[in-house]
Amino acid sequence: MTTEAANILGTGWGGTTPDGDRRRIAIVRLTVGLVQGIVLYLLLRATEGDSASWSQRHPDLFAPALLTALFLPAVLLSGVGKLRLWVYVVWSLIAGLVLALLAWHDIARQADGAREATFPLFVFAAAALFIAHHLVVPADRERRLAASYPAYFDAAWMAGVQGVLSVGFAGAFWLLLLLGASLFKIIGLSFLSDLLQESWFSLPLTGLAFATAVHLTDVRDGLIRGVRTVALMLLSWLLLVITVLVGGFLLALPFTGLDGLWQTGSATALVLSAAAALIVLINTAYQDGRPDHRPPVVLRYGVRVASALIAPLVGLAFWGLALRIGQHGLTPDRIIATACAVIGAVYGLGYLFAAVRPGPWMKPLERTNVAAAVLSVAVILALFSPLADPARLSAKDQVARLERGAVAAKDFDYDFLRFDSGKAGLAALDRLIQSPDAEIAELARAARVRVDREAYSIQDRNERLAGIRIQPVDGQTTPPSFTAQLGRQDALMYTCNSEAPCRLRTLDLDGDGRVEVLLAAPGSIMAFAQDAGGQWSQTGSYSVMCGKVSPNDLPKAFAEAVTVAPASLPDLVVGDQTLKAQPQIRCATASPG
Repeated sequence: MTTEAANILGTGWGGTTPDGDRRRIAIVRLTVGLVQGIVLYLLLRATEGDSASWSQRHPDLFAPALLTALFLPAVLLSGVGKLRLWVYVVWSLIAGLVLALLAWHDIARQADGAREATFPLFVFAAAALFIAHHLVVPADRERRLAASYPAYFDAAWMAGVQGVLSVGFAGAFWLLLLLGASLFKIIGLSFLSDLLQESWFSLPLTGLAFATAVHLTDVRDGLIRGVRTVALMLLSWLLLVITVLVGGFLLALPFTGLDGLWQTGSATALVLSAAAALIVLINTAYQDGRPDHRPPVVLRYGVRVASALIAPLVGLAFWGLALRIGQHGLTPDRIIATACAVIGAVYGLGYLFAAVRPGPWMKPLERTNVAAAVLSVAVILALFSPLADPARLSAKDQVARLERGAVAAKDFDYDFLRFDSGKAGLAALDRLIQSPDAEIAELARAARVRVDREAYSIQDRNERLAGIRIQPVDGQTTPPSFTAQLGRQDALMYTCNSEAPCRLRTLDLDGDGRVEVLLAAPGSIMAFAQDAGGQWSQTGSYSVMCGKVSPNDLPKAFAEAVTVAPASLPDLVVGDQTLKAQPQIRCATASPG
């Protein structure tokens, strides 16, 4: 086999000297950066215009192109020179295809309308791609399916440092360009500032700057390792801080109880974030596990203690999720949180085993990290594909809860199916419209034709409705029909509460023989009238503009006495149209003595 053939089948980048390889790799990287910038510019142009823009007419093509253009270049930039040519090509094609399919499914599952790629897709796709790429690179370099743990550690953390430095380089590059443009502008030359405002120039230039930074950091491998060593050393000492804080938190729980934690509404996210911080900082201390890289004794003990804290945190996350799911069923957010908790459980159990197992210090941590990495990629692919689509699973679970009576028909969140569950939710609504339960069918039919969602969620609406407080003035009572229709009066949910109950008075304001309802709150009085069909609705409001009564004292004065005064300006009838007056408010001022 010739040297050239060996190069093609081996490194795949040709050349007979390191300088020749570096030049070829630099050309590939700069080309990738330039092409990425051009493609992003073309995609930006595709969004210009109103609803008739190409991106709006073809979201199933635009979203895959955007996701691939954003993230695939990272694989191309990082893999060049580190993977054999055939592995580089095959892996790049697989990564690009998977990114495109994930984005396509994200669009395809959404209902008709303004369909756009969702934010979680970008976050989780980037995470899965980073993890998968740094499982592939070490395995190819060592020519085996599963590489050694030091190889995984070296590849992932080096890439992380390179990424941070490259972003910093691109940012500094742009700051210098903006500074130069400002300097030229003060002497009357605006060509550079005009160029920087043009997307056809700025996007390719940014791609080139980032690609240049990736190449420069890759060439100076020793310097990057030094930066990584310093960063790991500094971060590892933060492990002691988070260990003390989390340990204190867990020790305090038996005395404080869990009620405060559950009342935050974000308990699962908080404890999983704490677990993630522990995992990252434990790895900064453990590094690649080699004896010559072990941290000081105090950190080694800190790692063992911290490793034992992850499992309780993940247990709390599962507990909180179980409570919320039991009370309110599945939602996409809870499904994603459950998936994160499952991955956290792998870390928690693996690290706990590593902490208590005799033998080499924390050695089982290595297998745990690799297993959790593979599981993370698999879970993300499942969540953003038809396998475990959170919207589909949530819609199915919510409908099942309704059908078995776990939630009353009037309390069911039909808007979730209409607006938050995509095509699966609409299909579920269509099935509910055919329900033998007349109330369910009617509410589902109303939600199906609704264009905009209700202002409040079902849970929020019910809580606020239960919190409405109305006190009739002495000698009067609240009309029963008005009480029965409080749920129709959204304004009362925020105005009349236990801290500031509204005072109620019935009065015939217009002399038609039917009483209106007046509700006084601090600063204003709301008027409600009943139509021929018996429906109450707000017809107007009165505000304190002039006078000696302060807004906060208005309900008290209202309870004492109310009279009706004629309007300062009557209505006008022009042709067959009645015009309402909008008087100007002028408060009288005291004349000087």
